[in-house]
Amino acid sequence: MNAKKILLFFASIALIFAGCSKKTTNLAEENEVVKQEKQKETMVLISTSFGDIKVKLYNETPQHRDNFIKIVKDGTLDSTLFHRVINSFMIQGGDPKSKTAKAGQMLGDGDLGYRVPAEINGTCFHKKGALAAARDGNPQKASSACQFYLVQGKTYTDSELNMMSMRTGRQYTDEQKEIYKTIGGTPFLDGEYTVFGEVVEGLEIIDKIAAVATDRNDRPKQDIRMKVSIAE
Repeated sequence: MNAKKILLFFASIALIFAGCSKKTTNLAEENEVVKQEKQKETMVLISTSFGDIKVKLYNETPQHRDNFIKIVKDGTLDSTLFHRVINSFMIQGGDPKSKTAKAGQMLGDGDLGYRVPAEINGTCFHKKGALAAARDGNPQKASSACQFYLVQGKTYTDSELNMMSMRTGRQYTDEQKEIYKTIGGTPFLDGEYTVFGEVVEGLEIIDKIAAVATDRNDRPKQDIRMKVSIAE
């Protein structure tokens, strides 16, 4: 093989490897895009006559996230009421029976015929604005497929949080303590219910709804309906 042929041979090899390298790089980039898409947080808009509440769904609770996306897209939550409202605690909605409920009718036992397995973890906690799943008293702490609540809560002192930790055996991080002391929440619910999202816009709407007049069953005397959609 003469010098010219040798140069052409190695040039061809270099082009082959260059092509492989480019293909590998593109594949890595594509995988990274797919990974980022999977990690992208879904935003949901809860529209009421009091204003809009925008929440993000946590990827750390994938079963609750995916179920909520499903029932939002199929319209399950549209026209349901915030049927249980307790000031300085939370506002609860999503009961399918509330769509056609009569005035004063007791609500809260409606469901979709299945539960979502609990996804309780220490990083998703009940700060003000937390989106969490309601549930009955099942020992597995599995969640309702449709009923949820948004936390209003109140602020706590260091001594109150320390007493709560002693009583429950649950430890709070410094960041969680600071949030419970300054922003507020319902720390006594941590470990009992799955928190699967949080409000990113419209915390003041929770306060407005929580302040309405209610009957003895904590149902607002004036119906507060919602329309829920996936936000862009």
